[in-house]
Amino acid sequence: MGMTVRPLGSTGLQVTPVCVGTSPLSNMPGLYGYEVAVEVATATIDKALDGPVNFLDTSNNYGAGRAETLIGEVLRRRGGVPAGFVLATKVDADAATGEFDGERVRRSVEESLSRLGVDHVELMYLHDPEAHLTFEQAMADDGPVAALADLREQGVLGHIGVAMGDLDMLAQFLRTGVFEVALNHNHYTLLDRSADALIEDACRRGIAFVNAAPYGGGILAKGPEAQPKYAYRQASDAVLQAVRGMQEVCSRHDVPLQAAALQFSLRDPRIASTVVGVSDPARIDETLAFAAADLPEHIWSELTSLTPTTDLWLS
Repeated sequence: MGMTVRPLGSTGLQVTPVCVGTSPLSNMPGLYGYEVAVEVATATIDKALDGPVNFLDTSNNYGAGRAETLIGEVLRRRGGVPAGFVLATKVDADAATGEFDGERVRRSVEESLSRLGVDHVELMYLHDPEAHLTFEQAMADDGPVAALADLREQGVLGHIGVAMGDLDMLAQFLRTGVFEVALNHNHYTLLDRSADALIEDACRRGIAFVNAAPYGGGILAKGPEAQPKYAYRQASDAVLQAVRGMQEVCSRHDVPLQAAALQFSLRDPRIASTVVGVSDPARIDETLAFAAADLPEHIWSELTSLTPTTDLWLS
């Protein structure tokens, strides 16, 4: 099954519309409710590297470095990152102290390079700065953004992006002209369009927009009975009702709700790629099948009519 690549903004990179997310492979049962064995995780990474997806997302602090370590083990066995494959990771605050200054960014990059077994990362994101810093602190001369820009200048990093949930601060970062890619999660799904203006702004600036969590943390994959939370918080009755309505629409058209949720993101030409977290090799095949599923065009107007009102979107 082939996938047509898309430009990653103005970086010059070409990426598939689906990006494999490795957060579930880091074995965080407190977050996901299940464990992932090492052999399953490494088999999943192998599967991802075999194609047709050419974009993989991870982070310094996923499982206290477990995800990067396992990716690195697979890359060493395979002789490095495959040609044309885009490996993205993220700098994170110190997990123990919360420190997130320029020096911490340099240590985070060093840790990632060591775990991954590489001397260069094509795409590095600043990850969740809103949890630790104000915008002014992030942009200080000795702050994390300056350190990332310097590492890009040195050639250690090919391109830099910012990955976070807070839309207002993310918009501030895009206005600096420093970042080439923006990653946001849960704010652009069948249930929420709150990132729409930011996506438009990113496109105007030539900044790639990467959309994560198309299933809203699972509710659009498992359904509201199995997963009554949206974006890791209890969903309102109105949101639960909307999902049930969307399930009914998809059932009537004999298509999986997961396919509609994924394709809602994939069909938007403004979105360079959509990150889908996977927990085993079969999930990659399943995701590709959802991406390729044939959905009738009129299903989108029916699903849109069920979208919750703006007051129920994430702030």
